[in-house]
Amino acid sequence: MLQQLKAKTINMAAMKKVGSPSFYVDVAAHLSSCPALSVFNCDKYFIFPGFCDVHVHFREPGFSYKETIETGCKASARGGYTAVCTMPNLNPVPDTAEHLKEQTDIIKKDATINVYPYASITIGQKGEELSEMKAMAGNAIAFSDDGRGVQSEELMRQAMLEAKALGKMIVAHCEDNSLLFGGYIHDGDYCKEHSHKGICSESEWKPIERDLELVKETGCKYHVCHISTKESVELIRKAKAEGLDVTCETGPHYLVLDDSVLQEDGRFKMNPPLRSREDKLALIEGIKDGTIDMIATDHAPHSAEEKSKGLAGSAFGVVGIETAFQIMYTHFVETGELTLEKVIELLAINPRERFGIPLGTDFTVWDLEKENVIKPEDFLSKGRATPFENMKVKGECILTVCNGKVAYTK
Repeated sequence: MLQQLKAKTINMAAMKKVGSPSFYVDVAAHLSSCPALSVFNCDKYFIFPGFCDVHVHFREPGFSYKETIETGCKASARGGYTAVCTMPNLNPVPDTAEHLKEQTDIIKKDATINVYPYASITIGQKGEELSEMKAMAGNAIAFSDDGRGVQSEELMRQAMLEAKALGKMIVAHCEDNSLLFGGYIHDGDYCKEHSHKGICSESEWKPIERDLELVKETGCKYHVCHISTKESVELIRKAKAEGLDVTCETGPHYLVLDDSVLQEDGRFKMNPPLRSREDKLALIEGIKDGTIDMIATDHAPHSAEEKSKGLAGSAFGVVGIETAFQIMYTHFVETGELTLEKVIELLAINPRERFGIPLGTDFTVWDLEKENVIKPEDFLSKGRATPFENMKVKGECILTVCNGKVAYTK
């Protein structure tokens, strides 16, 4: 499958300059079906496999004022994405086959890229009883209660056993509610200096530690959402060394930013929060040594009003699917910390392999020399809250093709 996912850039000479081997997609095969490619200057543009984000919030059904399947797909395609997995914190929660169908009906009607919905682990994401997992298994990419951690060890054990029997993965938001104490930013220096309420690192890594023991017991396929702490990296590194069927993700904001850049602004509030510089460096090392398998944006749009109440009062969540490649390319490839091939593996290849999402003929074309400033008012997403506002980046998406159709063009 790996060979099928590799893609070939249109500009092989330039690719060699960044020290990366080729990515293989048959460009010629697409020329006749996509006339837009024929006008490209092949000395300037690069073609990559369509990116895949296994962690997005498109908010529909239930919260379409924040985002819709349609606007989320448009934003994704602008960011080079042709496949996304949508989280289940919706209304209704996809906890029964009937409720899941409400979402899949919208996807069939409005999606312009490939959208794979999660089903919830528990009824209403309340953590009290399992959802109708068997009835939903055929239409769900995996099971998650993202936005909430499953607090009960016994319930998580049952979920893992059921998921294993169904051949599905548990995708876990790891958060121990008993350790939150009303916190909303990292319990670090900024928190103390500005008299905020902090979220300790243990609230994340302790549930991961618990779940990894359950994975040993059940043999369930397990994936950890948005890790942010150095302890989480070390736990997953150890689990992989022991041969457990475990993967994880982190987001661009956790790799580039830390709590030293916080401002009294809701665009810096997300869950988990921006952690310490030490945590950030541990995450980068986890990327380099393969402990962290993929980049996922946790694209989480809210209304302007919901994000206008500072760090304490704003809703958790920032948008990121339109800027993820730009951020990774600018801060890691341009600086020489990562190869371009590694970034494409993180954004396109590894998530597809782990989640069994085919590439097909999907691809995205980029001008890597184009310099931009991130301006939220230009986003196609309904969400505008990004910690990267006004940041200078390189790279611009020129074209995204999904299932043989143009999903985005500059």
